Formats: sequence, structure tokens, C-alpha cells
Amino acid sequence: MNAKDWPLWEVFIRSKQGLDHKHAGSLHAADAQMAIESARDVYTRRMEGVSIWVVESAHIHASSPDDAGALFEPANDKVYRHPTFYDLPEEVKHM
Repeated sequence: MNAKDWPLWEVFIRSKQGLDHKHAGSLHAADAQMAIESARDVYTRRMEGVSIWVVESAHIHASSPDDAGALFEPANDKVYRHPTFYDLPEEVKHM
């Protein structure tokens, strides 16, 4: 397998300040170990990362923007998830 045929990997980095991994970018690599090492070299040059995840792009499945209505609208009828109908006492500030 030559470099042209290497699969595309998505890179997620967890910073020292955060608890979640954020998408940092993409790169081509022959395998997962090479993807992690390349991601370290490319996306954590200033020692800001504490964890790296790599996922082969072919294994990521995403919803279509055209399906957003059917996918997310059912949550709108669950008013208990949105505490906008609660009365707050005057003593409570900045809420």
C-alpha cells in the first residue's frame, strides 16, 4: 500500500483545560498507530493535548441536514427539558 492509498482519519484532541475531545482535523495514515503519532506531530505541537483519538473516516456515520426536522423536533414537545416556565424569586440573580 502506498501513501496515496492510506485511509483518511479524523483526529480528536482533548486539551489540558477540557474534559471533552474536540475535532482537530483530518490526516492520512496507514494504520491507527501511525495516525496517532502523526496527529501528535501535527495537532499538538505546543504540548496542549493530553489525549488523542483517531477514527477512520469510513467508520463515521452522520445524519443528513435534510433530516434535522424529523430528528430534532420531537424534543420540542418535552417542555420539562426547558425550564422557561418556572418563576424565579427576586433573590435569585443572573439566572
